[in-house]
Order: sequence, then C-alpha cells, then structure tokens
Amino acid sequence: MTASLTPNVPGSRGLVNLAAELEDRLGGAPVSSGFDESTSALLPSASGYVLVVFDGLGSRQLDIVEARELAACKVDDLIAPFPTTTTVSLASIATGLSPARHGLVGYQLYLPHLDVVANTIKWTTLWGDPVELDYRSFLPETVWERLSGVDIDTVTVQPANFAASPLTQMMYRGARFESVTTVDDWVEACLTLAKPGRLIVAYLPHVDVSAHMTGQGSVEYRDAVALIATAWERLRQLLRSDVGLLGTADHGHVDIPPERQIQMAREDQAGRVLFGDSRVMFINGPPPEHDLPATYHPFADVSAWWGAGPPLHPERFPDGVLVADDGHAILHRFSDKRMIGHHGGVTDAERLVPLLVR
Repeated sequence: MTASLTPNVPGSRGLVNLAAELEDRLGGAPVSSGFDESTSALLPSASGYVLVVFDGLGSRQLDIVEARELAACKVDDLIAPFPTTTTVSLASIATGLSPARHGLVGYQLYLPHLDVVANTIKWTTLWGDPVELDYRSFLPETVWERLSGVDIDTVTVQPANFAASPLTQMMYRGARFESVTTVDDWVEACLTLAKPGRLIVAYLPHVDVSAHMTGQGSVEYRDAVALIATAWERLRQLLRSDVGLLGTADHGHVDIPPERQIQMAREDQAGRVLFGDSRVMFINGPPPEHDLPATYHPFADVSAWWGAGPPLHPERFPDGVLVADDGHAILHRFSDKRMIGHHGGVTDAERLVPLLVR
C-alpha cells in the first residue's frame, strides 16, 4: 500500500505542479516546476483562469450518476500532496510548494515552539482553545503575491463564514476575498469577476462535509455531488470564452465503518505526541506496543513523502508515522469519532484528484 506513494517531484502531475503551471502561464515566476509537456497540453491557453477547488472530491468519486457533468470534463488524474488533507493541499496550491517546503505538514500539526498540537482548519488546540499565531506570516510567499507583482490579481470566491478565519488569512495573503452565501451566488460571482489578467480561485466545501458526516452511500452525499456538478456545468456553459476553466480537488475520501475505527490503547497514547490524521497518524515518541491494523514507519524511511527540497520547518515532522491498513482508521483520545468519511492516507482513493477542463 505505502509503496505506491509518489513524492511531488518536478514534472509530476501534482497540485504543486498545477499551481506552478498556472503561475507560469499568467506571467509569474513559479518556484516549482509546472506540468510535463503532455499534461500541460491538456490545459486551455488563456490570459485569465478560474480554478475551482472541490473539497473532498477524489477521482474515484466521479463514477456516480450525480457526477456525470464532472466526469465528462475530466482529462487526467492529479496527485494530492501527502498527507492528503485540506490544509496541506491548499497550502501547496497557495504557495506552489511541496509540504516540506511550505511547512504545513499535517492536519493536526505539532508546533514545538508552542508545545501544542493545532487543528489547522480551525487553528485551535485539540481541546478547542485558540492557537495564537501570526497567521498571515505562517506560509512562505504565495502565488497570489508573486502574481500581483506582474499585475495579475487573484480573487478567491468562498462562503462568507470563511472570510475572517485564521485559515483564510493564512492561505489567501495577496488575494481578495469575495464572500458568497449560496452556490447560486458563487456561480454568479465567478461569472462576474472572471476576466483576462485575473485568477479566480473558487472553493466549494459541500462534498467534503457530507462525505465526512454521512458517507458516500448517503442521500446527503449524492445531493452534495449533484449540487456542485450543476454549479460546474453552469460555469462551463456561461463563462466567457477568453478565460480558461479548470477544476480539481484537495483530496479524496474513503468510508470507514465504526467497527474499523480503532482507538489506540491508553498505554500507547501515554508519553507520546500524537498528531496528523486518522489514516496516517504522526507520532513523536516510541511506536505503539499493542497490535493495530496499521504499519509503523520511522520518519527516515518516509521523509520523501512530503515532497522534494529542503524542509522549511524540520522540527514539525514526526519521529514516525502509523499508516492505517486499507479500510481502517486509527484514533487517539482527541480524534473526532463522528466521522464516516476519512482521508489523509496514501491510497489512490485519497490521493488521486481529477483535473477538469472546459
């Protein structure tokens, strides 16, 4: 299972390369390599782009009837960075860098200088207290900042409740935030704002939310896919012809039934810092002693998983990782036990995301 993971190396089909490709096409100076020639040829030539990011929509999730408009536009698979989780992928899109180089290396992230594990969606501790940081300076220079230097402006179109969040401050430094309240508003904003000389990064969270809470077999999940597919189709039909339309996702999902969500023994949690994700748990301290449906790997054996290049913050990496077996999740005392859908792992269902092109 773990042997299939491919680090984000120059020329590969990764989200890092997508960000670099768009930056290069818009006249910026990307800090990573764009796509190889064959993948680059799949993208339309344009002087402005709309990039739609569907949270939680892996390539393997396009085989249901509700996703037919999306599947019809898929031209390739891209590889989400490791670990396959929202904040890590969004940081790679925002900076054009691998996780090793941008420093946001996990969903639950251990920050040694604060001696705390942070939830990097909410930027709270695992028990809910705020993590006090300068969020705007957390990441290296963003793609949006570099593009502004060549007179390309970036607008991110997202739900209004994200506007002032720590995560938005972190990811979209150098971009303008356009708040919307409904998917119809989201479509209208994309259509109105798109023009040559501008990059629109438009985010939809609906699939991820429903996959986590109700699983891919639920009516709620299928309704969420239908909703975003309709939004995509409206953009495909109505977006001005001199602006390119691309779509992708940050990661995919796997459903894991409650009986395969395994709580670590109390003894194996003691004396260790546990962070990361339920599919690949990060451990500072010794590996667990009790048998689990998972494989432990020392960090030295898997350091390339976070991508090539010198790490920006080597102190944030774990001593080792605990990779859950297929169909299993490993939980610690602060893990969210309500979830059906999980991600963060190294299976194709989690790491392959679609490249959609109009």
